[in-house]
Parts: sequence; C-alpha cells; structure tokens
Amino acid sequence: MACKRGALIVLEGVDKAGKTTQCKKLVQALQERGQPAEMMRFPDRTTAIGQLISAYLENKSELTDQTVHLLFAANRWEMVPLIKKKLQQGTTLVVDRYAFGVAFTSAKPGFSLEWCKHPDVGLPRPDLVVFLQLSPAEASLRGQFGTERYETSAFQRAVQQKFQHLMDDPTVNWKVIDASRNVEDVHKDVAAHALNTINNIQDLPLGELWR
Repeated sequence: MACKRGALIVLEGVDKAGKTTQCKKLVQALQERGQPAEMMRFPDRTTAIGQLISAYLENKSELTDQTVHLLFAANRWEMVPLIKKKLQQGTTLVVDRYAFGVAFTSAKPGFSLEWCKHPDVGLPRPDLVVFLQLSPAEASLRGQFGTERYETSAFQRAVQQKFQHLMDDPTVNWKVIDASRNVEDVHKDVAAHALNTINNIQDLPLGELWR
C-alpha cells in the first residue's frame, strides 16, 4: 500500500508573533500522537545562501533589496527536493515562514507584490497556512523586538497589509489565529487546524504555489 503523504503546514505572521514557539509545540504534539513530523524554518541560515541572508538581516552586510529577495527565494528552492522527499515518506513538515515572506519585500517602496511572488511560483504549495495575527503595537512589546533590520512598527504595519492581499488568494488554505492570547490557547487552535488538514490531504497530490 502506498504511503500516505505528510502535510506541508506553514506558520506566518509579523515578527514576534510567536511562530517559532508554535512550530515547536505543534511538532511535539504531532509526534506524541504518533504522526511523523519535523520542523523547517526559512531562511535556512545553515546553507551558503542562508549565511548571506543571515549576515544581511543582522546588519553585517549591505545588499540591494532585489538581491536579498532573490536570495530568499533561492534559499527556499534549494530545500525543495528535501521537502518533497519528506512529504512523500509520510512526514508532516511544520515550516516557520515560507514564500509568503514576499509580504516583507513588497512592503518596501518600489516593489510590486507580483514581482515579488514571481521567483516562488511553482514551489510546493502548503496544505495549510496559519497566520498568527498580532498587532505591530503588541509585537513591539515582546522580547528583543528591534534587534533585526525589519523590526520597526511602521514597517510591520505595511507588512500586515501585504499579508492581507496574499490571504485573498483562494488557492491557498489560510487560517487566521489571534496570537495575542496565551501560548497554550494559540497552540490548541493551531493543532486543531493542523490535524484536520493532515487527515484531509493524505490522498491528494501536492500542489504548486501560485499556479
């Protein structure tokens, strides 16, 4: 009998919305239920491309906005063979940020959302995108806000608007969760959506993003 494929589940949100915490909690909860699950995060700073991105984000290097955007896309594409292999083996992948990071580049002056999306067209399409909704004002009160390049409230507000445009796309399964609540309440909602998705997609082929 063919192996049931794993689900590709992405967590998105403005900075400090709690994505990494919720990803880890979801992977642990799935594993405890006997569901093979692993976490991935983008940018993956361990690769050569990821190290270039990391230096830029930490203000240790200067790159043009176009260059950085294409590096982010390349960083996702270099992981596609591994993503597909894991999903085919039945492992659910819980991903901390994905192509929807185009919301960040397109929030900068002079960038259209269409231009920003183009390099990621055809990536594996997530079966579920959980958006952790948190106001920029609340985000700025959370620990270490402001340590990286894009962590300013004004910029995060612009990013939030771009995410709203992305959510209007009916081909992507978005679920919005209020991330201002306590960690456990948020986790319960995330886990419920994830389990529902895992059960529903097992026999469906993996889609392609923005196609």
